[in-house]
Amino acid sequence: MLMAFGMFIFDLPTLAHNELQRRASWRHARSARVGARDATQYVGPGEETVSLSGAVYAEIADGRVSIDDLRTMAASGEAWPLLDGTGTVFGDYVIEAIDERHAYLMTDGRAQRIDFAIDLLRVAEKDQAA
Repeated sequence: MLMAFGMFIFDLPTLAHNELQRRASWRHARSARVGARDATQYVGPGEETVSLSGAVYAEIADGRVSIDDLRTMAASGEAWPLLDGTGTVFGDYVIEAIDERHAYLMTDGRAQRIDFAIDLLRVAEKDQAA
């Protein structure tokens, strides 16, 4: 298992991503001062995102089914826990976007390769929601 997002498992039989990009930010309030740099105060965590990208090949798995499963999860609007194969828990995330590109089409229109990218946004855990 490469990664789990809720009950969806990223692996060879589903979608095996070959890149993971993680970005975190922290918020600082600013107050302008004359003749000096702005005064800043830490006000808490900012946005945290994870982007997964890769390709799935028709000979290995039917990527359309897996992408449709993720689209269903995204349409629910629910947050799901994200963890990697080593057991590291990233937190709860929602799906913000799914990109796909179909290449090397067969005579019936099915793609031999589907390139995909999935953008996830971290949200507050249920017990921390205000």
